[in-house]
Amino acid sequence: MPDLEHWPTGRLLTTAARLVEHAWNERLVDIGVTHAGIIALGVLADQGAMTQAALAQIVRVQAQTMGKTLSRLESRGHISRVRSDLDRRSQLVSVTTAGREVLRRADEIEQTLVTGGGLVSAELRSHLQGVITELGAPRWKWTVDVEPSDAVIAPLAEAAPNGSAFSANGAHQL
Repeated sequence: MPDLEHWPTGRLLTTAARLVEHAWNERLVDIGVTHAGIIALGVLADQGAMTQAALAQIVRVQAQTMGKTLSRLESRGHISRVRSDLDRRSQLVSVTTAGREVLRRADEIEQTLVTGGGLVSAELRSHLQGVITELGAPRWKWTVDVEPSDAVIAPLAEAAPNGSAFSANGAHQL
């Protein structure tokens, strides 16, 4: 085993993030979804129906990448797409009952991913939210409502169609 005591914090963080994602994806395959799918489902569940382009913007991926994720989710019945009444050229994407059940099961997986629930501790979440807020605010042009340690973040002009802003509160939303 490597001597982790001598690793820089950045290396520890990126290695831990990769290992968590790999472990999570290995367990998510049992419920027929990927990490990217959980993120998309989480945003849709929290913010309601929206276009593929809006969802891609909130999640910070290309629309084409989101399209592939949504196609997989749709083939498994986790989302539905319907023509927009406002713009017949676009479709609104929404989470289905089956998609909400997958989110519930993914939350259970997250709770047990690391022995002792270390991934869901309030202290770890607070530290990670602080890092994301401090480094993400200038990069993604977020406004910071309070000091980074207690930050509530909202991207400028990136609110969902229902007016709510992207939230970094839930694990499946990051």
